[in-house]
Amino acid sequence: MIGDPYTVFDIHFLGGDPAPGVNPFSARGMKGTLSPIDAAKGADKMRRTVNGSLIDISAPQMRKYQLEVNGTDQAPPALDGLWVGVEVLVDSHVETAYLTTGGAPSRTAVPGSERVEGDFTYYAPRFQMRIVEYQIERDEWAAAYSFSLLLEET
Repeated sequence: MIGDPYTVFDIHFLGGDPAPGVNPFSARGMKGTLSPIDAAKGADKMRRTVNGSLIDISAPQMRKYQLEVNGTDQAPPALDGLWVGVEVLVDSHVETAYLTTGGAPSRTAVPGSERVEGDFTYYAPRFQMRIVEYQIERDEWAAAYSFSLLLEET
């Protein structure tokens, strides 16, 4: 994590370029949504057999995630140099879980994010993603910056 010790979320350029990041006072109260990419969701990924059974016809290689992150704080996140299509390594702050006994995470866990409660292990996934869109907004009177990022797994 580059700066803010209060969030797991972080973002890094791949290829050795200077890293963007999550600097102090740029990510408190951040929200995130983890969902399947468009190619991995929807009724067109299922069909009914002649006997009426619902079956999955989705392509397993399309089982990728989209991450939407947004927040408002006193400072903008250090996202200078990000452009649509840039590939980044993202430590998600959105947790997911799996059954501890016999289960395994489907993605690499952000180091230090795993925790066990009862029969389940919770973790924040680390993704290799590309920037789909982003924006930063400033409300001068309120002295607040808002930002949103949309990323898709490569």
